Amino acid sequence: QVQLVESGGGLVQAGGSLRLSCAASGSIFSINAMGWYRQAPGRQRELVAIITRGGVSNYADSVKGRFTISRDNGANTVYLQMNSLNPEDTAVYYCNAVGGWVNYWGQGTQVTVST
Repeated sequence: QVQLVESGGGLVQAGGSLRLSCAASGSIFSINAMGWYRQAPGRQRELVAIITRGGVSNYADSVKGRFTISRDNGANTVYLQMNSLNPEDTAVYYCNAVGGWVNYWGQGTQVTVST
């Protein structure tokens, strides 16, 4: 089992920045990729960014050039630096870890971007 704890969400004005953190514990040896998803009201959960253990990352088109995912394997933590935020980025952001064939999820952290 893997436990994920997110932090760093909040309220920010359009154009501002936030940094999300996700700390993993438990069977961390099994984790390959880690990433961030988000879900806005009335919409499906969508991938924001993902990073492999080796540091290869991939982003949703909507956040490319604005968001940066990074990973500290020693601290078992993944980060999402979000810049140039806009109201369309408002959502609950979920940390995800893939270990073998299992997906683990954090509890989610709210990000709200005001105009």
